[in-house]
Amino acid sequence: MADGPGLDARRFLYAEFTATSDKTAVRVDELLAGLARAVRGEPGNIAFDAYRKQDDPNTFFVYEIYEDEAAFQLHLRQEHGRAFNAELVQLVQGGASRLTWLRPLESGH
Repeated sequence: MADGPGLDARRFLYAEFTATSDKTAVRVDELLAGLARAVRGEPGNIAFDAYRKQDDPNTFFVYEIYEDEAAFQLHLRQEHGRAFNAELVQLVQGGASRLTWLRPLESGH
């Protein structure tokens, strides 16, 4: 997605991660709820919506939108995000979340 006059500079992504057990899923849920509150207060954050998969409650899905790349970079520098990721590494399969970048449909729908 290119930036420029009339072009959408927003950044869309989702993060997905799976807790290593039912017990660690409880802690991930707690951490993610706190992170969501903090991220929603960041300048340039438009959405930070966290979910658990209905058919696999140990798997978490987070949909995020930022005003632009600068807002996303600011998000990455926040202490609450670093603290979350430092603890998450111990609680999820593969030690990290998987990020997927999204873009709106060309038709605008």
